[in-house]
Amino acid sequence: MTGVLRSADDPTAVAQAAEALASGAVVAIPTDTVYGIAADPSQPQAVQALFALKDRPEGVAVALLLADVDQARQLTDALASGPARRLAERFWPGPLTLVVDRRPGVSFELGGEASSIGLRVPAHDAVRALAAAAGPLAVTSANRHGDPTPSTAAEVARGVAASGLLVLDGGRCAGDPSTVVDVRGGQVEVLRAGRLPVEKVYAVLAE
Repeated sequence: MTGVLRSADDPTAVAQAAEALASGAVVAIPTDTVYGIAADPSQPQAVQALFALKDRPEGVAVALLLADVDQARQLTDALASGPARRLAERFWPGPLTLVVDRRPGVSFELGGEASSIGLRVPAHDAVRALAAAAGPLAVTSANRHGDPTPSTAAEVARGVAASGLLVLDGGRCAGDPSTVVDVRGGQVEVLRAGRLPVEKVYAVLAE
């Protein structure tokens, strides 16, 4: 069995993906970096299914992909000022994940530390449309933990989505994942170098 392929450019496919997420299912999506698998973070069983498909250790947190900065502001106060705001204003939408302190009451179980959360607004129209329709998306790359990430929807459909999951086909998605920057407490630490060059991050902070 393989995943069900639908074009990410088809609004009805995006609506179908939003319905699947609302039902607690996992879906596979293209992004501006690599293919990912997504779940509704408000449904713990869906996030557990995401971790199981990925074979991901529970201590390794997954980030949220968002429709826009306004959606991000519902989850953290960090974007009001300081380095988080400056980096988001310059690099969102884009390949930058910001690790921030959660706003009180945000209780998503995403692995890792319960007080922090990774947020990103991707430069991909279909993903932002999906997040606008379904809410924040808990997303991790569409590969088994430690394996290479597939670069095509067909490979995803034969791999982690082979149990019949919906796969939005966005063409080839290959290259580096997002750059991850921890900005908790007003301090800045690059946790993972990725598609966004680290020197550009520091250049913005130095302005």
